[in-house]
Amino acid sequence: MKRMVWKRWAPPLVLLALFLLLVVRLNQVDKVALVSREGQTFEKGVVTEILQDNVQPDGSRVGEQVVRVLMKTGELKGREIETTSSSGFLFGAPCTVGMKVVVMQSLAGDTVVSSVYAQDREFQILAFAALYLLALCLIGGWQGAKGALGLVFTFGCILWVYLPLVYRGWSPFWSAVLVCAVTAIVTLWLVGGPTRKTLVAAAGTVAGVVMAGVAASLFSLATGITGWNVSDIESLMTLWGTADIQVGGLLFSGLLISSLGATMDVAMSIASSMAEVQAQTPDISRRALFQAGMRVGRDMMGTDSNTLILAFAGGSVSMLVLDYAYDLPWLQIINSNNIGIAVMQGLAGSFGVVLSVPVTVALAMLLYVRPDRETPALLEQEQA
Repeated sequence: MKRMVWKRWAPPLVLLALFLLLVVRLNQVDKVALVSREGQTFEKGVVTEILQDNVQPDGSRVGEQVVRVLMKTGELKGREIETTSSSGFLFGAPCTVGMKVVVMQSLAGDTVVSSVYAQDREFQILAFAALYLLALCLIGGWQGAKGALGLVFTFGCILWVYLPLVYRGWSPFWSAVLVCAVTAIVTLWLVGGPTRKTLVAAAGTVAGVVMAGVAASLFSLATGITGWNVSDIESLMTLWGTADIQVGGLLFSGLLISSLGATMDVAMSIASSMAEVQAQTPDISRRALFQAGMRVGRDMMGTDSNTLILAFAGGSVSMLVLDYAYDLPWLQIINSNNIGIAVMQGLAGSFGVVLSVPVTVALAMLLYVRPDRETPALLEQEQA
């Protein structure tokens, strides 16, 4: 019994150890200093007093607040400092007494220059994420817990594998393919175990993600839109000039990562459905199993394609509202880089979902049913 348990868990544990060694090695990188942060830190504090408010009679805020903050971390921990908070939408905060804030401070000897960077949201963000994982585990049971573990692993791969690879000058496209493949295999293995179903779903997922990238590349060649046409290209050019990051490929690699979830959902659903059909009818022919799988896939294409297109459309709502409000002409809208990128992301990702269906069905058909198990009588009945 112990030998069977060891044989089952030894390979994944060895692979996990090797993966962790790779992650540690990848993150041993010296980053180029893009800005000077000598003496500058971000520390936590609590507003204890409003010395000068910036609220206008109409309720709006203009200028800066002057507040007193009790520092909770850093070299000034336990001391109260006088600082300012701007009324901007991106930085600063509408401070009230008792509000937890993050203070950006620069120390040079006895001189302290500080300002309120933002409201301290660390606890709320982490609590909301933990609440989601808890709900996933409570409602999904053991399968939900394994799904939560897969989600954490995926997020870790993006942070500690994808980003270091891109920073080291690797192709963002192939770095994303690698991360998608690893996360798909691990996540699906956690959910389905070491089975043919997992193998089929993982292969279908990787195929769909790669085809989404191919579709995006073809769209780029046809329209002339590239990764150099993104809105924050000016900031990215700094990275290209100093850290040798392949900036032009970031757009397409982001598309691959965005389409991973929907493609994985389609591939796993098809693989599971076809495995169940084959288990219930062991004598089913490849042709009949293929047809059953395609019926399942067709039912999923529309909803999952809508998921991706609506997700990218939702991220572009501000731009769409501006275009609508300014009543821009059709030729200006359809030929703008931002609209072209949004369309490319939505359609290329949907291409990956749609094309992953026949690939997954074909793989399941080949792995689930051997040719020697197809009975002549059943084949004749299906052909009739």
